[in-house]
This record gives sequence, structure tokens and C-alpha cells, in this order.
Amino acid sequence: MPKLTFTETIKKIKSLEIQGAENIAIKAVEAFETRLAQTKNKLLLARAVRELKAARATEPALQNALDYCLASYEKDHHIAKTVLSHFKNNQPKISTFGASLIKNGMKIFTHCHSSTVERILIEAHRQGKRFEVYNTETRPRFQGRITAATLAKAGIKVTHSVDSAGRQTLRKCDLFLIGCDAITKSRKVINKIGTEAFFDAAQESRVPVYVCTNSWKFDTNSTDKKDTKIEERDPREVWDSPPRNVKIFNPAFEKIDLNKVKGIISELGILKPNKLIRTIRRKYPYIWR
Repeated sequence: MPKLTFTETIKKIKSLEIQGAENIAIKAVEAFETRLAQTKNKLLLARAVRELKAARATEPALQNALDYCLASYEKDHHIAKTVLSHFKNNQPKISTFGASLIKNGMKIFTHCHSSTVERILIEAHRQGKRFEVYNTETRPRFQGRITAATLAKAGIKVTHSVDSAGRQTLRKCDLFLIGCDAITKSRKVINKIGTEAFFDAAQESRVPVYVCTNSWKFDTNSTDKKDTKIEERDPREVWDSPPRNVKIFNPAFEKIDLNKVKGIISELGILKPNKLIRTIRRKYPYIWR
């Protein structure tokens, strides 16, 4: 597949043709690399970073990766490759840590689309483990269909349901794996709208919940008073021509208390939220602000 141009990357991130927080970060860094090959002017590169960030303003992985590129390109002439290596080299680690939780005969629930969750499940399948996956279609953009199709192609049995049936299928499951768009300093995970209802249902049914993420999705710009912004998308995704006096509310994500999760699976291991945040600060001081 030919490499995207800078403009194409922005367009595809905005339109959701490029999905998944980590995939978005990777494509944004590749776009920065393209612009860096054209100019070393700091002002022009800073503008390029602003344009890429604006394409998805609520993705800390994208923010952290681009900030690191801009801050370090004069010292590291291969900065884009350095940052891309962080994501690509750590994917197998996360997959292996996550696959260790999966046992034969398990039923595993997931919501929306997460390439990290997909890789964990595919790795467990590669190891010869036999299990089933239950997932939701994830309205209004149906990202859950991507998950179902990818896992089915890998040979994994999937039961796919509308979002409102997810609570019933979750009760049958042994494990709930979810992706992550951001983790905040106020100890919240941000993920696709609908996630919190499933977290609560999992607690009621005693199904352990694990967040699956690269640690660079930690939002170092967030504070207890000013948390990560939640993106609201085009109302027409929900209803193209609603009747008069009908207002459409279409948040893409929501914030969930990390106390509701059993652990966070990242390249740093399977850790409790507080330990993960301490480890990020120690291991990656260059993205900590």
C-alpha cells in the first residue's frame, strides 16, 4: 500500500478511515516524517504538528508521539523511526501479557474496536487456546463490526450483538477486555461511549475487566480540575434528518473510574492503575509534562 500524503493522513483520521488510538498515532508520526523530509524549519513543523493534532484532538497517544517528535528531531535525525519503534516493538509485548490471561474454554467480551485487543486475542489463538468472543456492533459507526470481521478471519469464533444486548452476553463471559483512548491523571480511562455501562454490568456479574493499551495513551496534559476533552461527533451520524425540536447528543467517548478495572495491560506488564502511572513517569520522563 502506498504511503499516505500529509493531507491524506489528516483527512482519513478525521473521517475515521484510520481508527484505533495507536493506529492514529502511528499514521500521524509517519505524516510528520513526510513533512520533516520536506523541511527542517521549526515553525513549519510546529504548524504541521498542530494540524495533525487537530485531526483528532482527544487522542493522547497522538499528542505524546508528535510532541516527542517535535522536541527531539534536531537531536535525533531518525526521530520518527524512534517513535514508531516504540509502538511497533511493544505490540508483541502487550499481546503476550494479555494472552496470558486467556484460558481454554473462556468466553471473552469486548466493546467497539481496539487493534490492541484484537492482537491479544489473535496471539492467544496462535498459542492454541480455544475460546469464544462476544462483541457489540458499537453504534452509530459500527466499529465493532471491524473487530468481529478481523477475529473471524483469524479463525476465532465470534458472537456479535447490538449494543443493547451486550449486557446479556456479558453475563456469559469470563473476561472483559477493552481498549483505551486515554488514561488521565485523575485515574480515569476514556473509551468508546457505552463502555461504562458494560463495566458496571461486569462488576455485577463478577467478570474481571482489563484495559489494554500502550502506556503512551496516558494524558499528561490532564489534571484533576481540567480533564481530557470528550469529542462530540457529527449529529448526522445518529440521525441524518431528525424532526424539529429533536436534539442529537453524539459523544464519541466517556470517562470511567479506573477503580472499576482489575488491571491495565500495557508494554510495562499487567499493573494496577496507580502503579502504571508511577511506572510511566519513571520510564518515560520525556513525555511527562
